[in-house]
Amino acid sequence: MASTVTTSKDSAATSRPGYGRLLRTRGAWTFLLPGFAARQPFAMLTLSIVLLVQHTTGSYGAAGAVAAVTGVSMALFAPYSGRLADRHGQRAVLVPGVLVHAAAGLALTALALSDAPLWALFAAAVPTGASVPQIGPMVRARWGVRLKGSPLLTTAAAFESVTDEFTFVVGPLLATALCTAVDPAAGLLTEAALTLVGGLLFAAQKGTQPETGRDGHARVEHVSALRVPGVRVLIVTFLGIGSVFGGMQVSLAAFTESIGEPALNGVLYGVFAAGNMLSGIVCGAIAWKAAPQRRLVIGYTALALTASALWTAHSALLLAGLGLLVGMCIAPALITGYTLVENLVPAGARTEAFTWLTGAVALGQAAAVTVAGQLEDRLWGGAGFLVPMAGTVLALVTLLALRSRLAAAPRERTVARGVGHRESVAVD
Repeated sequence: MASTVTTSKDSAATSRPGYGRLLRTRGAWTFLLPGFAARQPFAMLTLSIVLLVQHTTGSYGAAGAVAAVTGVSMALFAPYSGRLADRHGQRAVLVPGVLVHAAAGLALTALALSDAPLWALFAAAVPTGASVPQIGPMVRARWGVRLKGSPLLTTAAAFESVTDEFTFVVGPLLATALCTAVDPAAGLLTEAALTLVGGLLFAAQKGTQPETGRDGHARVEHVSALRVPGVRVLIVTFLGIGSVFGGMQVSLAAFTESIGEPALNGVLYGVFAAGNMLSGIVCGAIAWKAAPQRRLVIGYTALALTASALWTAHSALLLAGLGLLVGMCIAPALITGYTLVENLVPAGARTEAFTWLTGAVALGQAAAVTVAGQLEDRLWGGAGFLVPMAGTVLALVTLLALRSRLAAAPRERTVARGVGHRESVAVD
């Protein structure tokens, strides 16, 4: 099995993996299209909650707290959802999940519009976050099965990052337009409806979902991805990325309202996400020679530096420019992190590993939304932009101190890509 990995490396050096080759992968389109539809609502959820609750309560602190409960709930339940998907199949987890999410979203909307007490909103936010469908990790797991041992894995990671960021271009614009031009509840209602329809369509694609313990992987299937030291380091780095997303969402909403242009919120966030998407496209088109650990350190350093400048912006134009730069620094870090998962984690635990990372982003986002909301309420306008600075700098310090744990030993790569997965000791 080790020779298979070596061959893949050699081919990667002589060929240039591209999106054309990736999209010609057999069966890819059967899960890509419904997967895109199903993940679109994820980019709408937090912002829709913030705009709805702020409208009904008049407080960004309260709005951020409710959104934070949703994010924390998702972060706590996402890895468990991924583990269940690895063991029992994605469809078995996804179908009941989207039904619960749609019902919880409707309940949260009704409570907010009826001026329910804050504790009631918190209670509804818990199942709303816990049932968020983990479409991105499920799609990445399907790519891992289709591209086992292929140099196209990095391209697939980049493609998925671009897809995620494209949803974060469209999602905030759609949520803002619905909440400001139609009704404050329209964003969350649309999110619930899209999650239900898109999730069921994706679940119907049974032919491309990974096998669940019937193909000789049973021993690895039950090993938690959290036991891999490198995964724990990546979780911390993704927490910092989440702080950027959460801090930007609240702070941009507060900034645009302070200048009397609330409709600019979606535009500014869209510029930020567009920078992320564009750099993701470039990352996927490059045949990288540098080790992924080194790329992660360099990319994350750039992210921390640019995020540290956000709080200095005092005009929409300057904020758009800085947001674009911050977005351009996020995609390389995300792509490299997901690529490292392919090297560090056995195939039977990758859905769980991916959900740990997306859960970390959600948790970092939830904490950032809460803190940024409090800062915007209690301090000066733009104080919430201090949160992305603090989150990325702290995560960078951790990454620099523990970066050696991101290096996969040769036997770990063999186990991760092999057919039998007989050496469970590599996970430890």
